[in-house]
Amino acid sequence: MNLSCRLSSRRCGLVARGLLATVVLTLAACASSPPADAPNTGADSPPPPPAPVAAPAPAPAPAAAPAPAPAAPPPPILPFEQAVLSAANTLLGRAQLPPNSRHDVVIDPLIDGMTGAQTVTTQAMGVRLAQLIKDSYPRYTVQPFKAGTVQQGPLVLIGTFTGVNGERKTEGRREAYRICLALADLKTGKLVSKGLAFATPDGVDPSPVPFFRDAPVWMDDPATSGYIRTCQGTKAGDPINPAYIDRIITAATVADAIESYGAGRFADALKLYETALDSPGGDQLRVHTGLYLTNLKLRRMDAARKAFGEVIERGLEARRLGVKFLFRPGTAAMWVDPAAGPLPYPMWLNEIAARVSKRQTCLELGGHTSPTGAEPLNQRLSLLRADSVRKSIEAISPATRKRMESKGYGSTKTLVGNGRDDLSDALDRRVELQVKDCT
Repeated sequence: MNLSCRLSSRRCGLVARGLLATVVLTLAACASSPPADAPNTGADSPPPPPAPVAAPAPAPAPAAAPAPAPAAPPPPILPFEQAVLSAANTLLGRAQLPPNSRHDVVIDPLIDGMTGAQTVTTQAMGVRLAQLIKDSYPRYTVQPFKAGTVQQGPLVLIGTFTGVNGERKTEGRREAYRICLALADLKTGKLVSKGLAFATPDGVDPSPVPFFRDAPVWMDDPATSGYIRTCQGTKAGDPINPAYIDRIITAATVADAIESYGAGRFADALKLYETALDSPGGDQLRVHTGLYLTNLKLRRMDAARKAFGEVIERGLEARRLGVKFLFRPGTAAMWVDPAAGPLPYPMWLNEIAARVSKRQTCLELGGHTSPTGAEPLNQRLSLLRADSVRKSIEAISPATRKRMESKGYGSTKTLVGNGRDDLSDALDRRVELQVKDCT
């Protein structure tokens, strides 16, 4: 199928920058001669001179250390669809599995390697991988990613899709995408194959799917981090990250809930999130975010407020939480979507103030912007936005006034970095709460 297909989703007109580390010691034995005044013990002739001692052979020079093997050049940057197929064929064709064996495979939805979000493109990649397996790899049978299927111990295909700069690092302006695929065997707890490729941005749609588009916060969640660490920086034979394998059954329920939310089946999604919450490993960001979003859509405001408060609690426990306050272009005034109506910023601010005031900790409110525009202006704008949120919290809870400070980071800590200034990089325009020790 054509990977440039797009999921239809509501777009918000977020524009302009700022919206939302031998010395060899030879001891030679010297034969001693009698001293010059020693008595002569021979008859008529002096004693024979001592036999010469051969000089020791010089120690062999230490062997030169072998020159380090030159680092393998990184894979070339390929057109997007070609890169996907390259990574997938490497993954599926070189798997360390018994010959002629057959295996069930489930695909845990691919995600962005920095934000953990599913996007239009990662979703399309999952569909393409399933079709490739069906058409070209008969030893594998794709099964649905459901809790019951996962319990049978199939192979699990996971993948990350990550923007990188010209040096292939996840910082600055992103110019290409790194595709990382991994095939994990739940029965052995190890990876059996990896696939890697780099793609051009042409044909890529980084827009988040509805759940991640609407999610109000971002944080480094163990469930998502375990997924990413299983895929990135690993090789075949390495163990599956424990944080991922411990939560994979619940992850299947969460994937169902995210799909239901995207289809507008909010009541079904709510039931699935409630099921996930009661499951092992269910106390995670995606679950509490899902409870907030579905209750909000169903106009259950008390339940939504409680769920959002739980999200804030987990961020404060983790000492880092990015909130997606969106601002008007070039200003520190919060933005309102004319189509969707005002976002529940007052509720967010009230819950943040309430949760922070109960803790005897200090906070840094760090403002961030996209990489669009001049960096000195970005630095100033990000500080103004952090100040705006700080003052709003202090107005609600004056007790927090001496425990918060603002800082502007401009575009130095982007998570997406594509410079599009739309919903795809809204997280680059976050205000981040970082718990600090009070001095």
